[in-house]
Amino acid sequence: MTDTMRALLGGAGPDWEVREVDIPTPGPGMLLVRVRAAALNRADLHMLEGVYNPRAKTSDLFTAGLELAGEVAAFGDGVTDLAVGDRVMGVTLGAFAPYALVDHRHVIPVPASLSWTDAAALPVGLATEHDALTQGGFTAGQRVLVTGATSSVGLLGVQLAKALGASLVVATTTSASKAATLKAVGADVVVDTGAENLAEAVAGATEGAGVDLVLDQVGGQVFADTFLATRVGGTIVNVGRLAGAESAVDLDQLSFRRLRVLGTTFSVRTPDELADVCAAVTSAVLPAVEDGRVRAVVDRVIGFDDARAAADHMRSDQAVGKIVLELP
Repeated sequence: MTDTMRALLGGAGPDWEVREVDIPTPGPGMLLVRVRAAALNRADLHMLEGVYNPRAKTSDLFTAGLELAGEVAAFGDGVTDLAVGDRVMGVTLGAFAPYALVDHRHVIPVPASLSWTDAAALPVGLATEHDALTQGGFTAGQRVLVTGATSSVGLLGVQLAKALGASLVVATTTSASKAATLKAVGADVVVDTGAENLAEAVAGATEGAGVDLVLDQVGGQVFADTFLATRVGGTIVNVGRLAGAESAVDLDQLSFRRLRVLGTTFSVRTPDELADVCAAVTSAVLPAVEDGRVRAVVDRVIGFDDARAAADHMRSDQAVGKIVLELP
């Protein structure tokens, strides 16, 4: 293969630029993955805007992309559990290129039945939502509320909760037209927070008790509204902040209901912590992906050379599921 490749670089302007860069060489513990497909995340836009700076970003100019699927092309010293040609999906900075370096602990095997574009749509969402369920102390039989459920991560949160044994999954949206999508991926109850009172809707679905666990992708006012939708002694995990990072909460509700509130994000996770998350997904979640209980929801697949159109579509907030780039 040649020594250079065309990659999408961020940091030079408001959009990614195609530039010729060197194909990297894997060091100890690293994989060189031949990228077949890569998915967009909201964090990719935040990096272009300069408001998101993951640990892996070491300079202002960077190869973009955080989520990929492809084949192992080479590996460095210390990698003994993978071979050249193995199909993997994973999380790393630099996914928007034909070749990317990935910590070997940060990949998940790709089932043979899964297409590259479906595989690329999974690792960030699976890792994020399974880790949030784990931190929230989820156990089979609990009732789970997923806010912002038509986001790409939220759609996987609904499926994971159901596949892992939730007795009831309540999902929120701000668009009644998206309710059918949520029902199709396993939501038992769909609440349109633009037209319904969240606490009242959840009370009606839980005989007044509230849910045991909330996975909140939204933040803002919706985060505060989840307090009255959660049972006494229940847990709320804030995962995303689609409606903003600020929220005015009622501390009486927090205290009187004895709620446990957690926050999580991968931007400050160490490589060792991310390795533990990926290992947990492989053991606990991959069987549900293999048998179809958890599946990718792909809004559209766009060619590498049309990456700007992919970014604009994400900015429009019209996507339901992942936007995936196919690599040449």
